[in-house]
Amino acid sequence: MSQLRPGAPAPDFELPDDGGTRHRLSAQRPRPVVVYFYPKDDTPGCTTEACGFRDANEEIRALGVEVWGVSPQDERSHARFREKYGLNFTLLADVDHAVAEAYGVWTEKTRYGRTYWGIARTTFLIDGEGRIARIWEQVRPEGHAEEVLAELRGLLATPA
Repeated sequence: MSQLRPGAPAPDFELPDDGGTRHRLSAQRPRPVVVYFYPKDDTPGCTTEACGFRDANEEIRALGVEVWGVSPQDERSHARFREKYGLNFTLLADVDHAVAEAYGVWTEKTRYGRTYWGIARTTFLIDGEGRIARIWEQVRPEGHAEEVLAELRGLLATPA
């Protein structure tokens, strides 16, 4: 579970995407960024979550927000995942899990009696000033992107 809290500065980072282009969080200012950490490309829950963000991304971008998915797989894995599902947002490779550690989402897990380290599925909304605006912990993949989009509409939509 992340030790970061809303209002705190988001740890800055720079990671490569599936094409090798490096993305730095602080370079996105003043544009808000949704940074979602997921365990592994092309697994059932991660695919559900990614496809949800894919389907919501047009409206998310219309609100002036970028979506970045972060996991420990390498650029090639991300490229296959993006192509297979037509993902239309940035996937970043945190191969040494340093960014996941900085965000407090690299955790010890137990499954079927086996203990291992991995990503705790967590999403952060980073505002245009580089501060954490919202954290979703223990994310359930189904419907998560819609939940994030609803929050963004409430925070960023301008009255007509």
